[in-house]
Amino acid sequence: MRRLAGLLCLFALAVGPVGAQPKLIFGVVPQQSPLKLYQNWQPVAEHLSEVTGREVVFETEKSIAEFETQLAKGRYDLAYMNPYHYVVAHEQQGYQARFRRAGKIRGILVSTRTAFNPEEPITRPVLFPSPNAFAATLLIKYELLAKQGVSLEYRNLVKYVNSHDSVYKGVARGVSDFGGGVERTFRTFDEGADKGKLHIVYRTDPYPSHPIAYHPRLAPSLQARFDQAWQTLPSSVMENLGFKRLLTVGDANYDSIRALRRHLSTAPIK
Repeated sequence: MRRLAGLLCLFALAVGPVGAQPKLIFGVVPQQSPLKLYQNWQPVAEHLSEVTGREVVFETEKSIAEFETQLAKGRYDLAYMNPYHYVVAHEQQGYQARFRRAGKIRGILVSTRTAFNPEEPITRPVLFPSPNAFAATLLIKYELLAKQGVSLEYRNLVKYVNSHDSVYKGVARGVSDFGGGVERTFRTFDEGADKGKLHIVYRTDPYPSHPIAYHPRLAPSLQARFDQAWQTLPSSVMENLGFKRLLTVGDANYDSIRALRRHLSTAPIK
């Protein structure tokens, strides 16, 4: 059950032109539930297959941590990942950023309370999707410590719950007073009763949003076909993803993340 391709076999994940050439794997960071990711991203895989003439298989993992492991191994031929993942994957495997959605990414702190007071002690574990979720975890922790001066004994005040949706559900249902996420996944969080209980009580500074990156093993001619496919993604598919439009980017667009990286260690707060 580790891979969504196996977990959701009834949905026939492997679609597109079938031929002698090996399937290409499109990996997506698991910010949300596997079913929601499948519903939003499988049409992307189908479009990529149709335009490029190669069978593209959508894959995700049961947790962000497992996605990081597979990314480090270079499993994915192309992938949608968070900015922190990208700078690490570029260094380890040579992934190259090609597109990102328009707009910036911000981390958010959600709560059933209506405000966040940095002077008030936090006494219950804060929920985060994973240790290396860029905006939902790393930026929240960094800014609360460095900018807000929040004094936390993190050893017993951090709990990881695998996805953004799990954070939102946990906070809404009283598991914790606070949880980290991002604006895009919070907008698309559609658990009606739970959503109505939550408030955004803190926003981080903005940074470049998640890139779509290619592994260097893809031939330049194939990369060009993928570029065409992304640039002709149907508006209905974009809308389901919460994307207004895609911007062409390169590796240098994530230099600000590299500059920030040394501050984002999780060592003091494990």
